[in-house]
Amino acid sequence: MEKCDVVVVGGGISGMAFAWKAAQSGREVLLLERSDRLGGCLHSHRLDDGFWFEMGAHTTYNSYSGLLEIAAATGATDNLIPRGPARAQFGLLHRGEYSWLTPPRLLLKFSWIGILFSFPFGILRGKEKKTMSEYYGGLLGRGNYERFLRPFLAAVPSQSADGFPAAGPGSLFKKRTRREEYPRSFGFEGGLQSVCEKAAGTANLTVKRGVEVEGILPGAEGFTVKASGGSEYKADVVSVAAPLPAAISLLRDDFSALAATLGEVETVDIESVGVVLPREKCWMPEIAFLVPTDDIFWSAVTRDPFPDLERRAFAFHFKPGHSREEKLRRMAEILKVDAGELEGAVEKRLSIPAPARGHGELIAKIDVGLSSVPWRLALTGNYFQGLAIEDCIQRSFEECARVLSPEIS
Repeated sequence: MEKCDVVVVGGGISGMAFAWKAAQSGREVLLLERSDRLGGCLHSHRLDDGFWFEMGAHTTYNSYSGLLEIAAATGATDNLIPRGPARAQFGLLHRGEYSWLTPPRLLLKFSWIGILFSFPFGILRGKEKKTMSEYYGGLLGRGNYERFLRPFLAAVPSQSADGFPAAGPGSLFKKRTRREEYPRSFGFEGGLQSVCEKAAGTANLTVKRGVEVEGILPGAEGFTVKASGGSEYKADVVSVAAPLPAAISLLRDDFSALAATLGEVETVDIESVGVVLPREKCWMPEIAFLVPTDDIFWSAVTRDPFPDLERRAFAFHFKPGHSREEKLRRMAEILKVDAGELEGAVEKRLSIPAPARGHGELIAKIDVGLSSVPWRLALTGNYFQGLAIEDCIQRSFEECARVLSPEIS
């Protein structure tokens, strides 16, 4: 049986942030990832010649202080690249018609009469206890919200954002301090996934891929983590940073009350399909993304902010319930190519949280349950503060500080 100070289950950005922080404190950390790839929702698909595009999270900002802390310490910032001019333009597909817009031009589509009558009262009512639909519909007018803002908000988490909290845990937008020494928005050569890969080389941190964790057993001297192939690992601290369904499964036997509370967080499935095309085959102008007002996909996000002289790439994020043939057919229609030209398309499926009203109270309930566990057990992931990369990292940093505190017996 191998022994270490900390075992982290899951090699996405949440797990890697926790593992990196724990290793920085001098602990011997073992991270176990069931797939052969690190990054989780940070999924940078790479071709053999090095061309890459994002299949998961797409954009990072200079307000992501935790991400930049990890990137700077691991040397990932050496490969930081600012997003180019295409970042400021996007497409809107409405009733079969395409519009190429910037944020000011989108505002011109709004009914200003609706805003005039709604905005003063919406501002006074504030965001607290409101859903996105209630707050922004009350702020801009119901018609403006439903016709134009709703699809753009849904494009951010690739699901309807109507019921998301407008403020607090689970909300889409949070005010953060910007680090002006970095570009406002940026990526990394090789994709966002490269940050996790760089962090994996941190001193005191061992990463094992292709390891499925099957059980987490608490005992008098800490935890025994059982993994595929009969492997066992002993640790004082365990951090569960697996996707929500997997976390529930791992905790169900020995932490049943905690698992039951986690089960109250709703999830949705997202199916993404990505494709690379020769530049001469692409008819639409360079944009950051395309959003339809009513279609089988939530958005199509491009690699155009990081332009390549020969190729362009598109990741379509689809609503569930459509066959591969349906998805490829719709992609071919949007891209105006033959369906046969999409044969090399890559697919990705995810189950992600769908935060709703009262999400903050639910997270507080989870944290109370954690505090009553007489072991150093941490929980982190995208189902706490929010889906954004920085939300995941900050949760991991906070959990790491909590369970490594000498005040915990």
